Amino acid sequence: MVNRITKLFNIKYPIVQAGMIWTSGWRLASAASNAGALGLIGAGSMYPDVLREHIQKCKKATNKPFGVNVPMLYPNIEDIMNIIVEEGVKIVFTSAGNPKTWTSWLKERGITVVHVVSSVKFALKAQEAGVDAVVAEGFEAGGHNGREETTTLTLIPMVSEQLDIPLIAAGGIATGRAMLAVMILGADAVQVGSRFVASVEASSHEAFKKVVVDAQEGDTQLTLKELAPVRLIKNKFFNELQELYKKGASVEDLKAHLGRARAKRGMFEGDLEDGELEIGQIAGLIHDIKPAAQIVNDMISEFKMAQKDAIQPLY
Repeated sequence: MVNRITKLFNIKYPIVQAGMIWTSGWRLASAASNAGALGLIGAGSMYPDVLREHIQKCKKATNKPFGVNVPMLYPNIEDIMNIIVEEGVKIVFTSAGNPKTWTSWLKERGITVVHVVSSVKFALKAQEAGVDAVVAEGFEAGGHNGREETTTLTLIPMVSEQLDIPLIAAGGIATGRAMLAVMILGADAVQVGSRFVASVEASSHEAFKKVVVDAQEGDTQLTLKELAPVRLIKNKFFNELQELYKKGASVEDLKAHLGRARAKRGMFEGDLEDGELEIGQIAGLIHDIKPAAQIVNDMISEFKMAQKDAIQPLY
């Protein structure tokens, strides 16, 4: 499977394992890369010295390309970027910020840069900033989300229509059929998050993984739009937020209730009641916990079967 993305990253399959907080450590990233995808370490939940350790361990665990996802709102962003350069990481995915801030700096140091967006407008701004590719993420995705609430099925063809650089689709993609669908709509590859949360190698808590597997349609919802929109599984913490909304809570009230380390408490420590449980709508289609390599292989097998079905006459 050779296309613009597999060439850009020098990978076998056009699949990117998303760099998610509290989930995407060196074990998951190296396993995904060894399986032929592009593994990403999620720097958003790591102190600089922790990130360095994960990069070093990932380099020992795979000789295949891997990258680091960096939310640009990170407080120690300069330290993070310097560590990435010092450790010889050649691929960086940036998100949650202006791509102009770091793209030129990274590219001057020989690093391939990809930026995550949620709209056509920001995809074009990323292209203008000089990124090598764009991830367009639909409203279905877990975790922090765009304010436009544009679904993947709508977003991908609209971005593809106006973008010149390679396009990676994200949001609600966990199967080979979904992969084929977004590639038919104009994507060069897919970024997969929620499906890899329910993987053996994911660093998230086993209790959280089980909640993902047990999730049904409608169990997730976007909330906290006044702060930063985030898709969560409904639990005690989520229900408390809804009660605050009913009482006309202010932004300050919401911030106070959110506090600090909610996502760590839920996703990494396994507090299923009072923690943030970030996952996408596609959780309702995830029924088991598998090794990352099996997830990649299953997606590619289904993709190829769906390709064959797609060329058969419908009637």
